[in-house]
Amino acid sequence: MPNRHGEFIWYELLTTDSNAALAFYGAILGWQATDSGQPTMDYRILSARDEDTGDQREVGGLMQLTEEMCQGGAKPVWLGYIAVEDVDQAVANITEMGGSVQMPPTDIPDVGRLAMVSDPQGTPFYVMKGSSDEVSLAFAFDKPRVGHCAWNELITTDPEAAKAFYFKAFGWTKDGEMDMGPMGSYEFIRHNGVIGAIMPKPEDMPTPMWHYYFRCADIDLACKAVTDNGGQITLGPEEIPGGEFMVKGVDPQGAMFSLVGARK
Repeated sequence: MPNRHGEFIWYELLTTDSNAALAFYGAILGWQATDSGQPTMDYRILSARDEDTGDQREVGGLMQLTEEMCQGGAKPVWLGYIAVEDVDQAVANITEMGGSVQMPPTDIPDVGRLAMVSDPQGTPFYVMKGSSDEVSLAFAFDKPRVGHCAWNELITTDPEAAKAFYFKAFGWTKDGEMDMGPMGSYEFIRHNGVIGAIMPKPEDMPTPMWHYYFRCADIDLACKAVTDNGGQITLGPEEIPGGEFMVKGVDPQGAMFSLVGARK
């Protein structure tokens, strides 16, 4: 994946029930899934229909948590992948800056080299150097794409420390902010365009984490699909700058997710 160092290139749902999760997100976002061909794990490739060509575009992965993983403390969660020029050097830099390693650098045949790490505040994510020559559009940086990630939002216990960490590790920069009153500042982050934001963690949120907003075709139909298929809406729909609406929720297996879209 010849994306620039510091770009989001993949999203992955770890879940306790892959079939149920696929049915849930398929009803909301229209995703389809194919087997990854990895013989040692249940890993499925999620794709969304390209509105211009009708082709399926890969947007993320779906991994079944094993019993051993669950016993080790793994829970359903969405994780993001950030492109790096050198995985081993990136991991060394991350640990030097106070981050930690959850899974050491590993080669996946025909996929690339990757590692799971956490930032100094404990938020997990992956770093990866892919083997594909194609540009990843899992994060739709070029234009709005239904079914793709549209926004990357870090909710953290220490925004200043988080900015210092990610800006140094990935070359990100700040691109303005929005005052949220008692909740603090919502600070926009830029890297080859605006990619998301960093904000303080509310007291009622148990842990710091990345929230990934997937674009739906119709926010109201998406909300109905969430509740009709066993999920919960925890926030929204709320209007955001630009006239679209955002929603946060929890899927039937317990993974938090976010949506963004227009009201038709």
